[in-house]
Parts: sequence; structure tokens; C-alpha cells
Amino acid sequence: MNLFYSAEVCNTDCTLGEEESKHAIRVLRLSAGDEIHVTDGKGSLYAGIISSTGNEICNVDILRKLPEQNRHLSKVHIAIAPTKNNSRFEWFLEKSCEIGIDTITPIICEHSEKRKVQEDRLNRILVGAMKQSQTLYLPVLNPIITVEEFMSSGELDGNAFIASYNEDNRDLSAVCASGKDALVLIGPEGDFSESEREKANSVGIVAVNLG
Repeated sequence: MNLFYSAEVCNTDCTLGEEESKHAIRVLRLSAGDEIHVTDGKGSLYAGIISSTGNEICNVDILRKLPEQNRHLSKVHIAIAPTKNNSRFEWFLEKSCEIGIDTITPIICEHSEKRKVQEDRLNRILVGAMKQSQTLYLPVLNPIITVEEFMSSGELDGNAFIASYNEDNRDLSAVCASGKDALVLIGPEGDFSESEREKANSVGIVAVNLG
């Protein structure tokens, strides 16, 4: 099916954003009268018909709301240091969307080589992955933040873990309680620093191996 994303969809109509409209008109050659499907990225799916394409913006009349996609009840939040290689981090975003990660926060660590990200590009990658996999759920991408700020931000409800290899650490799969919200911190290529690991321990974040 032709699936498109719009952050705001009501029961009667919606307007596709610039990127989605261009894809519909220029790439797929859709026009007024063509039927499409639209998701709000929150599990809802709508059947609609393009009503107009003036100024290369697609306006859509909603025909009906379709059954919502089932979603796991527990939430998974990954705070991760972007890799030096952009393609590896973008691959991570795609797979995170496909498997149902709820929230992603890029973090800057002492050993980080990548300290800036292009949020617009990363959000486009997430939208593309959602549409490709037809998951209907778009992960929340938070602004990049230092790991120190993140660990002091109060985002540590539920199970909180820091992935830092040590042969004495247990594997994440052995300690993460099923059915509960979980937060996992993943560091850069050079791992978390000793001070970052100590900070994590002081606020109750459990050190684990990813296995």
C-alpha cells in the first residue's frame, strides 16, 4: 500500500508535509483522486483519497480509520552516542524503528568523536523506516545532550542499564525484567569513561554486557 506520514491527522482530512507531498507527486506520480493510506506515527492508520495537489502539497480527505496496530505495553528508551561513521548510526535508527524502540536520545560522552547530528535528516530516516516496515509507530528522537546532563535529567524511571563491557557484568537479557519500561545507555567506540560509569552507578544505573 502507499503509506504516508502526517503528524496531524483528524477524522476528516489531513495535509501531507513537504517531503511526503513531493514523494507522492514527483516520485509516485499520484494526483487528485488517488487513494492512499496515512499514519500519524502513533499506531493509527487511515484510508484516504488525495483531494488536491496545489503548490505541490497533498491535501487528503479521510475516508475511514482502520484498526490500530497492536503495540507492546512496556516502553524502551535507548540513549546512544552517535558513531563516527554516519551510516552505522543511521542503520541503527532504521533497525530501532523496525523492532519497536519508543525513544532515542543521542548522547555526547567524554570519548565521543561525533558531537553533532543532523536532526532533520535523522527524523527523515526514521519516517522512511517506519513506512518501509509499516510499523505505524514513529520513535521519538530527542535532541542531542551530554551523558552527564542526561543522567541528571530524571529520565531514569523503570529499569536503567549502562552497556559497558566487563566480564563481571551480567548480560542485559538476564537482568532486564520483562514487561517493564527499560532505558539502555550505549557509549561511543571508546566506551564510557570511568567517571561516567561511576556517575551511572551513583544514580542506580546497572552496568551490563549486551551479550
